[in-house]
Amino acid sequence: MLRSEEGYLLAVRRMTEPESVFGQLKNNRGFRRFLLRGIEKVTLEVGWLSLAHNLLKQAANDQKQRAAILQ
Repeated sequence: MLRSEEGYLLAVRRMTEPESVFGQLKNNRGFRRFLLRGIEKVTLEVGWLSLAHNLLKQAANDQKQRAAILQ
C-alpha cells in the first residue's frame, strides 16, 4: 500500500501533521516544558494539552461557520 500513490500521500501527510501541533503548543501557547514528572503525570499533561488544542480548534471552526451563516 505504501508503494501506491495513495499510500505515499497518506505517509507524507502523517509525517507533517504533528509538527504543526507541536509548533503551535510551543510558539502560540508558550508550552516549553512539562510541569510534572513521571510517565503517568506527563501522559496526563499531554492529554490536557491535546484536549485544550482540540477544543480551541473546534471553537475557531464553529466561529467561522457562524460568521459564514450570518453573511
